[in-house]
Amino acid sequence: MNNDIQVQINDRWIIEERPAKNSVSPWEPYAYFVEKERSHNGNIEDVATIFLTNRECPFRCLMCDLWKNTLDYTVPVGAIPKQILWALRRLPTAKHIKLYNSGNFFDTKAIPKLDILQIAKLLDPFKSVIIENHPRLVDERCLLFQDLLKPSLQVAMGLETVHPEVLKRLNKRMTLDDFECATRFLTENGILVRAFILLCPPFLNETEGITWAKFSIEFAFEIGVECCVIIPTRPGNGALDYLHAQGHFSPPSISALEEVLDYGIRLKRGRVFADLWDVKQFSNCEACIDQRVERMHQMNLSQSIITPIACSTCGTAK
Repeated sequence: MNNDIQVQINDRWIIEERPAKNSVSPWEPYAYFVEKERSHNGNIEDVATIFLTNRECPFRCLMCDLWKNTLDYTVPVGAIPKQILWALRRLPTAKHIKLYNSGNFFDTKAIPKLDILQIAKLLDPFKSVIIENHPRLVDERCLLFQDLLKPSLQVAMGLETVHPEVLKRLNKRMTLDDFECATRFLTENGILVRAFILLCPPFLNETEGITWAKFSIEFAFEIGVECCVIIPTRPGNGALDYLHAQGHFSPPSISALEEVLDYGIRLKRGRVFADLWDVKQFSNCEACIDQRVERMHQMNLSQSIITPIACSTCGTAK
């Protein structure tokens, strides 16, 4: 772990390092699509994902780039339901839905409280709904939303890493105890938990990053998490680019993501997915990258190990 850092990591510094936000509308989601995912019951089913446009998350995590598609103000009452309808009218039918709002579903400055009932009604046709939330915002509001829903509820939370010193430096304002308490609260009330785990966060080299991602998966399953998503830490948010230039951060290789995915699936303690969004940036070999991405995609769906890709160009066995 690299401890020689010359800046104080806080909200002010993180904001100062940022590039400009993208232009987004409070009346339209900034992205939406349907993809296949292996469900909790083992079936491969279509999942609609809607990226809702709303106010920026108040937890300005060091590695986050989701703020790029957020607003500086709370959306008007009725805007979020209209965004959901806007996307659903353009998407094919799906059995499950993810409502990701670049922050916390139960942050009333992001999603107005008066919209919650209408949002729940829009979700009636689905079998399950996944929302994202910070562990410190997990409380009775989750149960009230659950009571309004016909589909089952799953809450996705950023565990990030169980490395104690790195977690403190991420500006997440969360401890492992916070995450465990939130997970136990949700699972004891019949709500599944999905954990986001960073692969190679700042201040760890790749070997350390792989090791601590594996530890993080083990911790998540131990406390009751049902699904882990491995997210390779990406540059491009300003703060990480500064740390990269100073030698405090390096993006992981595609091999590192493959290794951690293999490890998580072999545990057979719950679903483990590799986040494959823009994943080709982590490879330097055009000869094998498509095959390797497809292998991980199929492993995400099957939750089984597939023979590694051998590449004569880059000399890898995965």
